[in-house]
Amino acid sequence: MSGMSLQSKSNEKEEAMSQFTKEFWTVTSGDLDQHREIVATPKTDDTPGNASPIVIDPSDRKQPWIGAGAAITDAAASLIWGSMDADQRHAFLDDCFNPQKGGFSVIRIPLGSCEPSAQAYYTYDDVPFGEHDNLLTKFSLGEGEPGAPDATKDFKYIIPVVKEILAINPAVKIMASPWSAPAWMKNTGNLCQGGHLRFDEWTGNGFDPMHDSFEGAYARYFVKYVQEMEKIGIPIWAVSVQNEPSNAPKWPAMMWTLKQQAEFAHNFLRPAMNDAYPEMRIFINDDSMHNLQWPVREIVTPDEAASVDGLTVHTYEGPYSNFFNASRSYSHWLFGMTERRCMIEETPEDAAHIMSGIIGNWLVRNGQSFIALWNLALDERGLPNQVGATGRRGVVTIHHETGEVIRNLEYFMLRAFGQDVKPGSVVVRSSNHTPDGWSGGLGSVAFLAPDGDIAAHIYNPTGDPIEAAVTINGEGGAWQHVTVPAWGTVTVHKSNHSINGSAVPEDGSFDLNPEPTHLLGDVAPGKVRVWGVDE
Repeated sequence: MSGMSLQSKSNEKEEAMSQFTKEFWTVTSGDLDQHREIVATPKTDDTPGNASPIVIDPSDRKQPWIGAGAAITDAAASLIWGSMDADQRHAFLDDCFNPQKGGFSVIRIPLGSCEPSAQAYYTYDDVPFGEHDNLLTKFSLGEGEPGAPDATKDFKYIIPVVKEILAINPAVKIMASPWSAPAWMKNTGNLCQGGHLRFDEWTGNGFDPMHDSFEGAYARYFVKYVQEMEKIGIPIWAVSVQNEPSNAPKWPAMMWTLKQQAEFAHNFLRPAMNDAYPEMRIFINDDSMHNLQWPVREIVTPDEAASVDGLTVHTYEGPYSNFFNASRSYSHWLFGMTERRCMIEETPEDAAHIMSGIIGNWLVRNGQSFIALWNLALDERGLPNQVGATGRRGVVTIHHETGEVIRNLEYFMLRAFGQDVKPGSVVVRSSNHTPDGWSGGLGSVAFLAPDGDIAAHIYNPTGDPIEAAVTINGEGGAWQHVTVPAWGTVTVHKSNHSINGSAVPEDGSFDLNPEPTHLLGDVAPGKVRVWGVDE
């Protein structure tokens, strides 16, 4: 009788200390032996003991959280549209984008061709170099019925896939990024291998900067794109001035300094958007953090900074701490991570450090408001593309003949945000035991939802399990113990409302075939790129 009384008192103590009636915990290991495996809600203890303490503090609020997702490139869309039948396609997209399932809420699409692409490269206004189309009379997103075999450009794959995503979740935010202006607008006359806009040249009849310059024509090209996408039911939430403006590869590309991007946005793109889309989000940089070597305030003036909404980064190159040169220059900006992939044969350690450590933990803790990984899907070889680059992987791998799906670590990182973190949440302070996201002890990132829900991800950057003890400011000495596996993540969602407890579908089974791996491999945090290998 006495023992039952003590147990009853213990239960009453747990209920009194908890602010929430429902909890949902999951665990994902770096090797995916466990993936979104449900963990029984840990009981509370009076002390963290020898575990690593994680204190979630909703009183200390930071940046807004917009969401996470991936790029719908021509390559990814061609697999989703062409390798899957209608039932497979809907099941896959519904699993990813349904707010009651995977909850992906951001996509990035190319504004014109990018690499990888299933089609030959194009822009929306292709005329021979030496000719001009100042009035954009030949502008076209493509021809044919969306998704038809004879459709062209965006109408062939990207538009039908994006429209199906929007039918599942019309609130998905779409960011569009150009890889190159039309070739006739560039000094090289070529879509590929860099070149730059024909600055300070004239293409119209007169000297009106907006109507007669190449800069003005290109700004109007952005607006025309948004208008034409709107006509077919695809709302564009944001644009970036240029994808990877420091990169001059063999695929579509164009070079800009950060100063040139800011000047173009301030003098041309923002004024052009103000006439039709004054709420359009405009981002600069959209490149790895090797581009941010100096404080951005020394490069971008306050007036120019007022014309853009923020800055986006890729995570192929560091040092990652260069991010502070942007976030501490214009802290009112919105920041996002807009590109990173892994290789098909990436080790669990390296993949976890890239995805869960740097992107899903460190960058979000330090100011990122959204994540868009690179390529929602590639096939078992890392294809399709136009340059023969095999060995890369998408968020998922889709077999190019059967449409079967294998979900990669990237998918589970994104789902931890989409399923557990409600739209409109804010990032809040939580304990951290890793200085950089990929070394030391446990890292964490936590969120407070508009309805009071708390969500958190706890990441283990080591090869050994680590015990965590979790508590929330306001619950006193009520600690919940959980083991975070090697290179793995534990998620927790606490609520007084309904919780999305949906399960991940079963994967298909097929062999991966990444060999030969062409072009340089990507480098994980702490590793060194060996130049000249596999070029």
